[in-house]
Amino acid sequence: MTADVWLPIPPKDVEGLPDGLTYRFWDGGETFPADPADCSFYVVPYMKPSGVGVRPLARMTSVQVVQTLSAGIDHVEPGLGHLPPGVRLCNARGVHEASTAELTLTLILASLRGIADFVRAQDRGEWLSGFRPALADKNVLIVGYGSIGEAIEDRLTPFELARVARVARSGRTTARGPVQPLTDLPALLPDADVVILSTPLTETTRGLVDAEFLARMKDGALLVNVARGPVVDSKALLTELESGRITAALDVTDPEPLPSGHPLWQAPGLLISPHVGGPTSAFLPRAKRLLVDQLHRFVNQEPLRNVILTTGAKGA
Repeated sequence: MTADVWLPIPPKDVEGLPDGLTYRFWDGGETFPADPADCSFYVVPYMKPSGVGVRPLARMTSVQVVQTLSAGIDHVEPGLGHLPPGVRLCNARGVHEASTAELTLTLILASLRGIADFVRAQDRGEWLSGFRPALADKNVLIVGYGSIGEAIEDRLTPFELARVARVARSGRTTARGPVQPLTDLPALLPDADVVILSTPLTETTRGLVDAEFLARMKDGALLVNVARGPVVDSKALLTELESGRITAALDVTDPEPLPSGHPLWQAPGLLISPHVGGPTSAFLPRAKRLLVDQLHRFVNQEPLRNVILTTGAKGA
C-alpha cells in the first residue's frame, strides 16, 4: 500500500509507525503539506480553532479514514458532507479518559471544599476557615456513561459515596449497576447532590441542561460539565447561579472561549477551567499508541477501532 497519511504530530516523534506509507506533518497551518487529494488517512489537528480541522476535507477525494484525537466529533461534523462515501470517522476513545476523569474529580473537590475561595484568601493573606461540604455520602449522577463516564466512576469509587446513578442515551446493565436512559433524567435529578455531564454533543444533548433540567436539581447541588459547552443553556445556568440555589464547575462553556466580560466570569458559585480536560502529559503517549495501532490496522486491512460512522451509510 502506498498512501499519504497526514499527522498532527511529527512522524519522527512517533515510534512504531508502519512502513509503506508516506507521512506528512500538518498541524493546522495555512499551507498544506501535500495535495489533499492524495491523502488516504487524515488525523485531524488537535485543540485548534473552529474550522481548522475541516478545511482540507473538501479536497480529500481519496481519503478513507478521518481520525480525531478528541473524544467528541462535533468539530469535524460540518465537513463530513464533503467526503466521498465509505470514509470511516474514528474518535479517540481510550486517549482522554484518564485526564478528563482526573479533572472531573478536581473540579468536584475544589468546588465542594471551596479551594477557589482559599486561593483568593491566600492572595489577601487571610486565614479563611469554616465548614465545607465533603464528597463522602453524596449522591452522584453521571449523565453520559461512555468510556469517560466509566473512568469518572472508577475515580469516584474510593470516596464513600452514598450512591452513583448512571444515564446514557439508552439503558443497559453493567457490572457496577444499571445505566438508565435519558428519559429517566427528570426522576433522577432531584436526588443528585452532584450532576456530572460527560455526554457527547448531539442534537439530542444540545441544550439538554435547560431551565427545566436545572429547576429539577436539588437546592445546593453542584453541576459539573466536562462534556461540551452547548450541552448547557448558559443563560438558564446563569439565572440559577445568580439565585444562589445551585453551584457549578465548567471545563467547557458556550460560547467558547468564554469572552472577557461575559457574565459567567462573575457568576457566584461558579468555577471555570479553560477546556483542559484532555491536554495533559497523559495525552501524547495515548494518542501515539492509538495512531500506531490504527495505522497498522489500516495497512493490514484489519477492522479499525472507534469507528463512529461511515459516510454514505444509512443514518450517517
